[in-house]
Amino acid sequence: MTLEAGRRELRGLDWEAAFEEVPRELFLPETMWPDGGSAVSRADDPEGWRRWADANVPIATQWDDGLHTGTDPGQVASSSSSAPSLVFWMFAELSVFDGAKVLEVGTGTGWCAALLSARLGEANVTSVEIDEAVAEVACGALTSAGWHPRLVVGDGLLGWPGGAPYDRILVTAGVRNVPRAWIEQTRPGGVIVMPWGTRYSGQSAVARLVVNGDGTAGGRFSWATRFMHVRSQRLEWPDHEDYLSPGEDWPDGTRRSITGVPVAEVVDESGYEAFDFVLGLLVPECARTYARSPRGVQTMWLYGLADRSWAAVYFDGDSRVYQGGPRSLWDEVEVAYRWWVERGRPGHEEFGLTVTADGRQEVWLGGPSAPVPCAASAVR
Repeated sequence: MTLEAGRRELRGLDWEAAFEEVPRELFLPETMWPDGGSAVSRADDPEGWRRWADANVPIATQWDDGLHTGTDPGQVASSSSSAPSLVFWMFAELSVFDGAKVLEVGTGTGWCAALLSARLGEANVTSVEIDEAVAEVACGALTSAGWHPRLVVGDGLLGWPGGAPYDRILVTAGVRNVPRAWIEQTRPGGVIVMPWGTRYSGQSAVARLVVNGDGTAGGRFSWATRFMHVRSQRLEWPDHEDYLSPGEDWPDGTRRSITGVPVAEVVDESGYEAFDFVLGLLVPECARTYARSPRGVQTMWLYGLADRSWAAVYFDGDSRVYQGGPRSLWDEVEVAYRWWVERGRPGHEEFGLTVTADGRQEVWLGGPSAPVPCAASAVR
């Protein structure tokens, strides 16, 4: 999404004054990592630092839950400032009104909490941050900028009952399971905006859920993006050696085949294609990675997360498939692909999510009466 597209979403929604009043640069650290890349220091490169501060890119501000030191990027970005266009879009989805009470899950740098305070009044804003060090820095930045929303150090998955009920909940980290606390702490008719995804990949889609009086919540996805996930719901990527022994050729019992699924449909290293999202829905408890063989052949690996099923697909012209374990993971992918094509290759915005009163998550296509099936049931 472009910066201008994000601004268009907010025009007429009384946000422009807040964005003029609260520049992002006030909430960025001396050293930061634009787009997760090389570090930029304000002391060493003030012009470059300001240029990146004004750019429409996400900026990592902490690595590895604060354990990382030095200026090289760490392994996992654990706090950041989202790209401005994404913030614009999520605020538009939030559809606030004057005097609305908002809970933000994930204070991060404090920029969003300041924007919410400028738009709604700081007395109406509560922000929860799990990392005490991150919260302390955000508090300092907010105070310096003249804003004093309620800041809480705690697990955002629990919400903050002290400020409930809320009219809106804004979640700034990806989740795979929607906590009951968020629904219980939102007024009937209130809205939860959050990035939601499966364990298949790092891709998320932003969901806008409306909370109902019966304890359920539901709504559509709007667009695909990538967010760092809440810490307790991060995906720990499978260790290849737990599935295949080092140096081992294909083990006995390996099932071999050729696939007709086009490489362009499934090999998407950027992680933003619609089918990547659909695979996570129809092929549950599965994670995928990409690799290249020593000969440069693009390879896709699938790992079962509930068992030791695996599959490897070599997109080398013949599109050779090897799979083993209790599940035939690639067969499930082919079922999912046919399902998706037969329905006209629907994008994220045609899917939605319902959270039932007992906490089950049901993804649907078009409407709640058309739940997305599990591909595994078609290959047993």
